[in-house]
Parts: sequence; C-alpha cells; structure tokens
Amino acid sequence: MSDPMAVSRRLVAVFAADVEGYSRLMGADEVGTLKGLTERRAILDRLIGDHRGRIANTAGDSVLAEFGSAVDAVQCAVEAQAALAEANSGLASDRRISFRIGIHIGDVMVRDGDLFGDGVNIAARLQALAQPSSVCVSGATYDQVKKILPLSFTDLGRQQVKNIEEPIRAYVVGRLVDTPSAAAFANASKSLPLPDKPSIAVLPFQNMSGDPEQEYFADGIAEDVLTTLSKIQALLVIARNSSFVFRGPARDIREIGRILGARYVLEGSVRKAGNRVRLAAQLIDSLNGAHVWADRFEGDLDDVFDLQDRITQDIAAALEVRLTIGEEARVWRKRSGSPLVYEHYIKGRTLQLNYAKHTHAQARLELEQALAINPNFTAALALLGLIVTDQAHFGWRRDETTSYEAGLEHAARAVTADPSNCWGYLAIGYTRLFQRQHDEALAAGEKAIALNPNCSDAYLIAGTFLSYAGDFRKSAEYQEQAQRLCPLSRNESMAGEARAKFHLGNPVAARDIASRVLIERPHWLTMQAILAASLWNLGSEDEARLTVKKMLADHPNLTASRWAQGLPYRYQTDLDAVVTPLRLAGMPE
Repeated sequence: MSDPMAVSRRLVAVFAADVEGYSRLMGADEVGTLKGLTERRAILDRLIGDHRGRIANTAGDSVLAEFGSAVDAVQCAVEAQAALAEANSGLASDRRISFRIGIHIGDVMVRDGDLFGDGVNIAARLQALAQPSSVCVSGATYDQVKKILPLSFTDLGRQQVKNIEEPIRAYVVGRLVDTPSAAAFANASKSLPLPDKPSIAVLPFQNMSGDPEQEYFADGIAEDVLTTLSKIQALLVIARNSSFVFRGPARDIREIGRILGARYVLEGSVRKAGNRVRLAAQLIDSLNGAHVWADRFEGDLDDVFDLQDRITQDIAAALEVRLTIGEEARVWRKRSGSPLVYEHYIKGRTLQLNYAKHTHAQARLELEQALAINPNFTAALALLGLIVTDQAHFGWRRDETTSYEAGLEHAARAVTADPSNCWGYLAIGYTRLFQRQHDEALAAGEKAIALNPNCSDAYLIAGTFLSYAGDFRKSAEYQEQAQRLCPLSRNESMAGEARAKFHLGNPVAARDIASRVLIERPHWLTMQAILAASLWNLGSEDEARLTVKKMLADHPNLTASRWAQGLPYRYQTDLDAVVTPLRLAGMPE
C-alpha cells in the first residue's frame, strides 16, 4: 500500500471555487440552501469530470480541483458558470447560490490526493477576487489560453493578495456575449466598416434608482427606444444582443463604435421614484467622442411612452434623418399601457432565453401577468406565441395541435394590436413552420423584414424559414445580414449559416462554422448534427462517429427517426441529406 503521508509534486491548473455568501444563505434557510448546494455541486462535479479534471479537496461550500490542461480548466469554469446561472434562473436574487471560481497554473504538492502549496493559495486568492458567477484567472493561465479559446479577458492589472509575496496579474474571463466592458473586445473583435447610412447603437440605460429590481425597468426603456429607432429605414440600428453587452458606467464610446460598426452611440440613465420618472440621454459621435445631442426628460410613469417618443424624435432630428409620413405614423403613434408590463415582459424574455422546460413555463407565467395588465401589449403577445410553439415543438406539452393553435392565436392578436410590429409576424411564421405550412412562414418572415429592416432577429428567423423551405442561398444571405446587425451575439445566425452552407454543398464551411459555435455552446444538438454530417461528407468518418457519440451522451434517448421528426424540412431530400450521414456515423435508428 502507498504511504498516505508521502508527498509528490506536479505542475497543474488549479481550479478553486466557493459559494458567495454561503453563511448568509444558511442562516436564512438551512434546508433549502443545502438542497440547492447539492444540486449545484452535481452540476459542477459532472463538468469537472467531463473536462478531465480531478476533484482533490472539498470542504462545505468550496471545491478544489486539478486539471492537466489550462484550456480544460478554463473551458470547464466558463461552462460551469453558464450552467449554474441557468440553475439560478427564476430564483430571487437573495436566494441564488452563486460560485466564484479562480484558476492558476502552478506547482503543487500532492498528499493522499489533496493539493497544497502556493499554486493552491494563488488560485484561492483569485477566487476571492472574482465576482459572484464569474471566473478570475492568473496571468500564467491567460498566457496559455488567450490564443486558443474564443473568450473575453478583462485585465484587472497586478493584484496584491494576502500571504502571497509578489503581486499577481489577474484577468476576468467569460463568454464574449457576457463581457461587461469594451476593453475585452479590443483584441478579439475586428473593426466593422461604417455603412452608407447613419448607424446607431443604444446602450443599456443606467439604473439610478438604487434598487436592483429596477434594472428591468431601465432595460425596458432603453429597449423600447432601440426598437422604435430600428423601424426607421434610413438608419442602421445595432441589435440589443450586441449593444447591451456594454453594461456599466465605464464605457469607451469610441471603442464601442469601432467594435459594433456604429457611428453614433446613445447612452442614458433612468431614475424612478414613486410615480415619477426622470430620463437623461445623450447621443455621441463614436469617431471623435463629441456630443451630438443631450437632453433630460421628466414626467409621471403614465407618460413614460411619450418621454420615449420624444427621445426618439430628437435623435432622428439630430441625425437629420428625414421620415416619410408613413414612417412617422408607424414609429410615433400613441401607445398606452403600464410600465409594470415591461418588468413582467423582460423577466419573461430572460427566462425564455434559457430554453428549458421549467424556464419556459415560468416565462409563460410572467407574460400572462403582463397581459393581465395590458391585454394588447404586442411584445408580450408575440413572445407568448413563440413560447407556446416551443412548448409544443420540444414536447413539453402533450397537446401539440392545440398548443400550436394557441401560439398562432397569440401571434395573430399581436398583429391585430400593432400591425407595424414585426414580432407578431415572426411568431406567426414560427408556428406555421412547425405546422409545415412553409409558404405562410416565408410570407410572414418577409413581412417582418419589410416592417423592421434593422431587426437582426427578423433576418435570423426569416432565414431559418428559408432554410427549411429549401432556399439555402437566400437563407445564408439573411444570416449574414443578421450577423452585421448583431456582431457580438452571432451564435444563432452562425448556426443558420452553417446549415445553409451544408446544404449548398460546402461541408468545409459548415464544419468550421459549426465548430466555432460549439466552442461557445458545446451541447447544442443542431450544431452537433451539422458538424457530424459535414465531417462524414468530408471523409472524416472517425471524427463524425465521435461527434455522434457525444450527441448520444448528451441525449441518451436520441434516435435518427426522432431527430428527423423534429426537423420541419419541406423536401424529403433535404432532410435525408442531414439524417443519412448521422445514421452512417452510428446514430441508432
């Protein structure tokens, strides 16, 4: 037997994690916190194993693990934070169990499986530097992964930490779509050329109310201004998923403009107190940092829509955009409703983006609460239509036919409430797609683009309709336009582009695009399928078989026939083109 007191040394990537505010959580609810910690530890332990890590030391709410590769350790940490965030979705902020993770490459001592030494201490100090739900790595770790992983790295500079003699260079690491600062994109993003018409990015408005719950309200104000501007055909408006990445007070406007390819950047603040709301906004030229326009608006909550319209009108005037009479009627017609609707709507949309059975159910409840206040709130009606359709498509509700009809009814109500809103038509097309009524889906997609030529999601979803209907060339063009309008949140449109390239007979491009998407979302079944089919068609049969094995590991009940049943292709030959290579690569019938 080996000596349990024997000590060995090795160079490893040390992964240290612990729960933020664990004592507070236990004091508030011991039973619930212990249950939640057990569930999250199961997630964390599984991902450590999946990335070839070994758990060494555990104590209460902390975990210490070692990896032979810095790349494996960082990938594991980023995926873990994404999975843990999903587990926390729907919980009140004071009930969330959030981990902080630190990673360092260093020499460690190993005794009876446990890790000791400066390498462990530094990882623990980095973990203490991390914010809840974030990952902090050392400079040594950064040097190993910076050219390999497509992630964001925010330099925190040299940090003097407890019981470590020399300062440590530290970086916050995360997915590109999550990074809070333009600085993280400086080396990761290329400059986009400015278009031949005025281009604008609307940043998330700062919440000045001192109440974190009012973030929903502030986001709703900024998003509504963005949505209204996007209906102006004379502008190019960057999509929310890209511009809202730049959250926080320290924002380099010139860098944001360079990264997003936007000449003008709008930023603002919202302060809500009682029944009064104060908005401040300024429009900045990103080429030189000059202020083009700035103003303040104040009024009752009941007047908030008028305040938003005034902002939008002033911006259009500042950019010297000439509106047609039809655009004026569509963009600035009188609206009505309660600002509380925003909060329910945005909560619902946030939950919906998690794409899980329970979060879709929670999102549906939030939207129904919004519609109880304002039955004609278009955004909530359209999103509810999409959610109900997803519930039917993913098998989360047994009454598939009835659910599709309900989704179509919500979408039709959205169009009736506001015929100028593109999302009602997108929701109609989405339901029609899964009902296999492709012509109706295509018409709805084109109508949505005509109504809002700046909506990246309109090009993304209409491109999906085109792809399943067999027009792959136009689908690829639409997905590329979606990426231009939303340059920092491109996974969905890249997935559509990969599918289109595959069917256009370009498996190399399809393989490369799918591989890039899977770095960010490694368990995305659609992209795994496109990658496996592309690899098989390229003659890389062993790699295709490995990809299919990963699909089956992620989805043990998956079969070729079940997969094919969920794909709404118009033509059998297009469906066979995808499914046949999967069967040949080992997917069971």
